[in-house]
Amino acid sequence: MTAIALLRPAARRRALRRLPHSLLLLALSFACCYPFIWTLGIAFGNGEQVFDFPPELWPRDAGWRHFIAVWDAIPLGRFFCNSLWISGLTTAGTLVVSALAAFPLAKLRFRGRQLVFYAILATLLLPSEINFISNYVTISRLGLDDSRLGVVLPSLAGAFGIYLMKHAFEEIPDEIVDAARMDGAGDWQVFWRICLPLSLPYLATLGIFTLVWSWNVYVWPSVVLKTPELYPLSVGVLYLKGAFATSTRMVAAGAVIAIAPVLLVFLCCQRFFMRGMDGAVK
Repeated sequence: MTAIALLRPAARRRALRRLPHSLLLLALSFACCYPFIWTLGIAFGNGEQVFDFPPELWPRDAGWRHFIAVWDAIPLGRFFCNSLWISGLTTAGTLVVSALAAFPLAKLRFRGRQLVFYAILATLLLPSEINFISNYVTISRLGLDDSRLGVVLPSLAGAFGIYLMKHAFEEIPDEIVDAARMDGAGDWQVFWRICLPLSLPYLATLGIFTLVWSWNVYVWPSVVLKTPELYPLSVGVLYLKGAFATSTRMVAAGAVIAIAPVLLVFLCCQRFFMRGMDGAVK
């Protein structure tokens, strides 16, 4: 009982020392979430508090009227299917390409391996927009301009995915790989039966990152796609913004509709995401 009594003041002191950090993190979290909460208030409210200052977070006369108006104004179902097609194929292709490219860099020995890896990392320093012209010329010559596949292909080989998967494969002990080779396993069997199953948290992390990015990307699809029926949700929502007048309530409702799917995916898969991030920063 005495030991417990001695521990309680120490625990309180630790809690008091952590209190400033907790308050700071709480303030930063609120600052990050505030725009989304405000958008929710506008989307569900009657629109009267749009220009109020200070802004009101709780909607007045909450309802679904603006979401129904968005559904009537633009073909949300078609845009959603296009986003699902583009994001799903981009995510699956990125996982395959990143894993296949990272495995030889992590587990095979060949001349120039580090040079290749550093060249891939160097591309992280360049903005993605710098490749737009060359990528557009390439897909145009392949006959893939104004197609959803033309949006997907240039996004499959990303330096971040290769770096993350290389780190995942390097964490696998070489003794396990050597034992598999002694049992007669080839490179493909080592990759498929050993490295991939042991790297599932990293694959989940990369998949979530890629899904969120490909769902929200706007500039590249708007450059490639000319037919409105092929637009993803991130581009199609701009139809709610008129040339001379814009309904802020409908734009807010469209933004909530566009964000909701990836937000739900992240909330459902955050356990795998955190496991992968914990391993990535070791």
